[in-house]
Amino acid sequence: MEKELIIENIPVGIYNNPKEMGKAAADFVERTLKEAIAQKGGANLILATGSSQFTFLESLKERDIDWKKITVFHLDEYKGISNQHPASFRKYLKERILDEVAPKKTYYLNGDAEDLEQEMLYYTNELKKHPIDLACIGIGENGHIAFNDPPVADFNDPKWVKLVTLDEACKKQQTGEGWFPTLDDVPDQALTLTITAILNCDTISCVVPDERKAEAVRNTLYHEISTDCPATILRTHPKTKIFLDNGSASKL
Repeated sequence: MEKELIIENIPVGIYNNPKEMGKAAADFVERTLKEAIAQKGGANLILATGSSQFTFLESLKERDIDWKKITVFHLDEYKGISNQHPASFRKYLKERILDEVAPKKTYYLNGDAEDLEQEMLYYTNELKKHPIDLACIGIGENGHIAFNDPPVADFNDPKWVKLVTLDEACKKQQTGEGWFPTLDDVPDQALTLTITAILNCDTISCVVPDERKAEAVRNTLYHEISTDCPATILRTHPKTKIFLDNGSASKL
């Protein structure tokens, strides 16, 4: 590690490169999951997707964790795409970690469900039945957490899962990361866990590599707490830890 800062009670670890950052985040997640299993006999986990999570998930799946005691949820999914679509977050998680570690149970958010209202209600009920010990999240270039982009983010959201229209900046990020060939191919809407759902998690691990995220990271930690940068709300959560590399920390 290069250094650790404490900013408004949030520990912020800054690492030399994405690989070191991912390993450190996996260390933290492994420890947190094992503590939950020791205390309660099981753990409930939320996983994020996207290119920012590559090194973390690669390191996490190598750990000696009793996945048969872990129930997994995820943050979001595009509306109307199948779980075989190259950009599907269900496909991403299955291929990058879940097929390999085989958790006790995985609850997938089905963006192509026939009845989306029913799907969101079902997912909400399961989240409330499985109090989340640890949410692994990232921060978008526009400061979003999950798909709570600035225009739709609500710090007092009555819902735990909702259908949102994606911000232009968010859609550009998805294209820039190579998930869709053009901006027009990115779905206009997605299902997402709300900020209320994320803040209800006991512990939050936030992994944010890459220089293109540096402005969003700086805003998250120093901007006034506002939906202009939804990730600023993380500063109100008592058990959040942020993992950065030199690029994403370059404006701190």
